[in-house]
Amino acid sequence: MDQNITFDSDLIKRYNVHGPRYTSYPTALQFGDFHPEELKSAIANSPLKDRDLSLYVHLPFCATLCYYCACNKIVTRKREPAVEYLTLLEKELDLVAPLFKGRHVSQLHWGGGTPTFLEDEQISNLMADIREHFTFRNDAQGEFSIEVDPRTVDADRIAHLRAVGFNRLSLGIQDFAPAVQKAVNRIQSYGDTKDVIEAARLCGFRSISVDLIYGLPFQTYASFKNTLNQVVSLRPDRISIYNYAHLPERFSPQKRILVSDLPRPEEKLRILELCIELLNASGYVYIGMDHFALPDDELAIAQRDGTLQRNFQGYSTYADCDLLALGITGISHIGNTYSQNVKEMDAYRNHLLSDRFPIEKGAVIDDDDQVRKQVINELICNFNLRFRVFEEKFNIVFTDYFADEMLVLKSMIDDGLIVVDTDTITVTSTGRLFIRNICMVFDRYITEAASEKRFSKAV
Repeated sequence: MDQNITFDSDLIKRYNVHGPRYTSYPTALQFGDFHPEELKSAIANSPLKDRDLSLYVHLPFCATLCYYCACNKIVTRKREPAVEYLTLLEKELDLVAPLFKGRHVSQLHWGGGTPTFLEDEQISNLMADIREHFTFRNDAQGEFSIEVDPRTVDADRIAHLRAVGFNRLSLGIQDFAPAVQKAVNRIQSYGDTKDVIEAARLCGFRSISVDLIYGLPFQTYASFKNTLNQVVSLRPDRISIYNYAHLPERFSPQKRILVSDLPRPEEKLRILELCIELLNASGYVYIGMDHFALPDDELAIAQRDGTLQRNFQGYSTYADCDLLALGITGISHIGNTYSQNVKEMDAYRNHLLSDRFPIEKGAVIDDDDQVRKQVINELICNFNLRFRVFEEKFNIVFTDYFADEMLVLKSMIDDGLIVVDTDTITVTSTGRLFIRNICMVFDRYITEAASEKRFSKAV
C-alpha cells in the first residue's frame, strides 16, 4: 500500500470536525435497552458459534491518575477493592462461560486501567480461573496480550507474565519529555521503559506494542521528535499514536490540563505529519488511524491480505470471531449484538450477587447496520471497497442503496480524497488522513451524534 501521505492544511481545517473512531458500528452512543435474554439468544444463534472466541478482561485499577486519561478506571493505592473485584470477575465467569462451552479462545486481552496493578499471585489466579472456564489455543496459535505500565513492573514481573501465558505486551508511554510528563502526572523514564522492553524480548514475548499521544500540554515539534527517535530506537513491533481529545466536560481528570498549555492546532498538525514521515522513514507501515507496524507484523500482513478488522481494541488481525468482554464497562460483540456491562462497581456487585448478567445497555445490529458496518470496515482497514462484494453478499445494487451517500461523496472526489469508478471506492494518499470523515458519510446516525460533540476531532 502506498505509504505517501499528503498533507493539505486547507483540507484539514475544513474536514477537522468531531467524529467517531469506529471501533464499532453502530457506536456506543446508539446503545439502549438490552435484556440478558438477548445476549443468551445471540450466543446460541451466532453465525460464528463454531469459530474461535476473543476475550477481553477489563481491570480498572490505577495507583495514580494520568490527567489525560479517558478510560474507565478506579484510582486507588488500596488493595482491598481489587480483591473484591476479582471475586466478582470469577462470578461473572461462572455465569457466562457455560454459554460458550466447546469454543476455543484464540485471542485474549487484559486492559484497563492498569492490569499490572494486580499482584503476581492475583494475576496467576485470574488467568488460571479463565483457563478453567475456556479452552485456549496453544501459544503459537493464540494472541494473548496485556497492557503494562512500565512503572509497575520489573524484569521478574515480566517473566511472570510470560510464564502465566501472555505472549504480547502493550506499553503506555505517551511522551518522554519531562515537561509533558509533569503536566499530565505521568513520570516515566526512557531507561525504565527500555528495561521492560528488553526484559520482554528476553522472556520470549512475540510482539511488543507502545502507545503515544500527540497534542498533550507543552508538546512541540522538536520535543516530540526526540520522543519518536527514542521510541524507534526501542524497535517495538507496533506503535499507536493517538490524538489527544480535550473533553474536560466528559472526563473530569482533564480539568487539570490547561487549554493554554496545549499545542496550537498548527503545531499539532506538524507533529502528526512528523509522526507519519519519521516512522515511515524508520521502516514502519502506516496502517491507518494512529496505528503503525513493522512490515512483518501481523497487522501489516493482514492489511496486505485484505483481512484486517477493527474492534474495541483498535485494529485487529482476528476476523470473524465473537468478542466476549468481562468486567465493568466491557463491551461484547456477539453475533448481531453489542452489549455493554455496567460502569460502576456498586452496580456490578449488585448484579452479580443477584446472579444477573451485569449488562447496562446494548444494541441489535439490523440488516442496514450490517451493510454499513462492512462498508466502514472495508474503508477504514483497507482504504478500498468493491461494490460487487456487497451486491453479492447483501443482494443490493450498491449505487442505488447508497444513492444519497454517493452524492455526498462527490465533494470528496473533487477534493481528491477518494476515487470512484464503476465498481470501486479507493481512498487516495490525501484521503487517508480523512478516513473517519469518509466513513461518516455512510453512518446513518452521525448527524445527531456529531451535534453532541461527544467525539474527538477527526484529524
